[in-house]
Formats: sequence, structure tokens, C-alpha cells
Amino acid sequence: MTTQKSPFAVARTHGFPSGRALRPSSKVLPEHARGHNRSLVLQTLYRAGQQSRADIARETGLTRVTVSDLVAELIVEGLVVEMGQREDARPGKPATLLELNALAFQIIGIDLSEYAIFRGAVLDLRGRVISRVEVPLESSRGADATAKVAALVQSLVSAATLPILGVGVGSPGIVDRDGVVLTAPNLGWTGEPLQATLAEQFGLPVLVINDANAAALAEHSFGGADSDMILIKVGHGVGAGLLLDGSPFFGGRSAAGEIGHVVVGTDGGAACVCGKHGCLETWLATPRLDAAIASAESSEQKNTILREAGQRLGIALAPVVGALDLAEVVLSGPTELLDGPLAEAVIETLRARTMAEFHGDLSLRMTTLGEDIVMRGAAVMVLSGQLGVS
Repeated sequence: MTTQKSPFAVARTHGFPSGRALRPSSKVLPEHARGHNRSLVLQTLYRAGQQSRADIARETGLTRVTVSDLVAELIVEGLVVEMGQREDARPGKPATLLELNALAFQIIGIDLSEYAIFRGAVLDLRGRVISRVEVPLESSRGADATAKVAALVQSLVSAATLPILGVGVGSPGIVDRDGVVLTAPNLGWTGEPLQATLAEQFGLPVLVINDANAAALAEHSFGGADSDMILIKVGHGVGAGLLLDGSPFFGGRSAAGEIGHVVVGTDGGAACVCGKHGCLETWLATPRLDAAIASAESSEQKNTILREAGQRLGIALAPVVGALDLAEVVLSGPTELLDGPLAEAVIETLRARTMAEFHGDLSLRMTTLGEDIVMRGAAVMVLSGQLGVS
């Protein structure tokens, strides 16, 4: 089918915005007001559901005139629809209820974090998966891996049944604010301009960030995370996504959370794809853990392998938790590997290496979003980047 392009197709040529809260909640200065207030109206409808114009004005602090003006514009664009009048016991004309139009657009989300496949989905504006496509990686690297990403996007564009708001991609490695994959050793990428390549090929808004950062966005919007947190994404490699004070934190050189290639301990260790020995990835990445467990001769030996991997992760996380005063650690990856002895060893190690009076109640849990977490985070990235909602 020929899919209608989003009216935002030429918008935002730079990367996902950082340094601002994901959910706008108050007015701003006049020179930034219209775009911000537009997002404020959409965010209110996105989170609160059906609201009247007066409800939105009360919730946002905007004037009723401003709200009416913005709502009229959003109705013309098809982003907001009127749902009929509210049953109201109060005298006077009943209020007309408004709702974010979930059928206005669809979003393409791509997850490049697994070691055997690239996966993607068409999602609605609520982050619900409508259709899926998977492409076997088959050890592809460099230009071959890029070609498989493009083929995956093409399949999903063809599967979309509504205009596409944008394409979000969660990639392993270090990704800068322009969507260039600076380095992804497992895919053989160095300076790969993935965002620009896909945007040029498909004529759609494209946003590319690190896969763990995408997963953290999904946890924020759909997983119930409401405090400062770090999410550890275990797959082809190991990475972390940080949310601080309601904002994603990427770092000045786009490498915040890149813990997979931090050497853990002083006792050497296995060779890593990056050239060092004893990196966290050599203990924790899914291919490494699968291989180690496959060679285990007993369940006791298997548990020892998992506990040691958890201890190494705890050692790597303890200074981060202490320095940033984090309240929550979320694990994302194969449940059969992470949930159990490994997670128990992580929390034990963290509590042994941080101050009990401040971090004794630190929470560690598995994500409830399963294997869709990066794809759904990619949808959040597009929603926030294009509409200002999450």
C-alpha cells in the first residue's frame, strides 16, 4: 500500500531533545509559549483522557481563550476530536468533551538490541503494538546490518494503515544527538549516520537513540517509573538508561549509561569485542551468559554463574547509585537469565556497597514491558519529539 506521510515529515532534523522534562506541566516564557502550550494541551489529553476545554484550562493554568484557540487548531489537524457532551448535573450548557485522536497517526518502532534478530513494530499513539516484523541478523555487520535496518523499516511502512508520525530506532552503542551511531562494536558500526540515512530514504521523521535510553523512556511512560531511576538493558550488549528529575540524561558526549565496556574488577577476565578484558559485557551480555550456562554441569554451577554476573553488575552500579542517589534499578532482558539468582546478587551487592541509611530501601525489579520495551520506547521518543507528549 502507499502510506500517507506525516505532515511532520520535514520537521526535526536534529536528534531527540534532551535537557527538558518529558511531560510539560506549566506555562513558559512568551517567546516559547505557543509550541509549549500546544504540547501542554496534548499532554493533558494524553494522560487524563477525555476533558472539556474548561477542564484543560484548569489543569494547565492556560486561559480559556488560549485553550479554545489551540484546540481548534488541533481539531483541524486531526489530532483532537470532539466526543460529544458531558452528562452534567450543573445548570447551563453541558461541556463538550475532547479526546486525543488515537487514529490520527501510527508510529514505527525499531529495536536493534538483540543478537539474533532486528525487530520492529507498527504502534498506535498509545504505544500498543498493531503489527510486528522480525529480520534475522545472521551475524550481519557494517553496511549489511544497515541494509537490514532499512529493509525492516520498509516492511513496516508497507504494513502501516494510517499516516506515519515518525520512525524511532533504539540502537546499541553510543548514539549522538544527530542520530549518528558513533560506535556499536557488535554491529561493526563506527560513525554510522543511521538517522539521516533512513530519513532520506523514507521521507519520514526519524529519531535514533541508544537502545537502553529508549527502554528507559518506555519504562517512564508505560512501566510506571516515577522516580529517579537507572534501567539496565541486557541483550547483544549491556547498556543503561538514566532518568533524572523527569528528564532523560544522555551526557555531554552522548555516552551516559555506556557501562557495558567498563572493566569490572582487577582480576582480568575474558576478552571483549572492544579490545579490553573483563568488561561488564563479558559477564552479562546474553550470548556470553547463554554460552556459560550451556557449559554448566549442574543447576548449582548455573546459579553460581548467574550470581557472579549479578555481583559484577552490582559492583558497576554501586558508585552510580551512590553518586546520583537513585531510588530504583530496573532490569530489562531475558527473564530466565536476569530474574532469580542474578537479580538477588545485584541487590545484595548494591546494599553491601552503598550507605544503608540512604540506599537500604533501594528498589530493584524486572520491567513488566517484556521484549517490546525498546520498540515502545521508540514510540515515546517519536511522540515526545513530534507532539511533546509521553
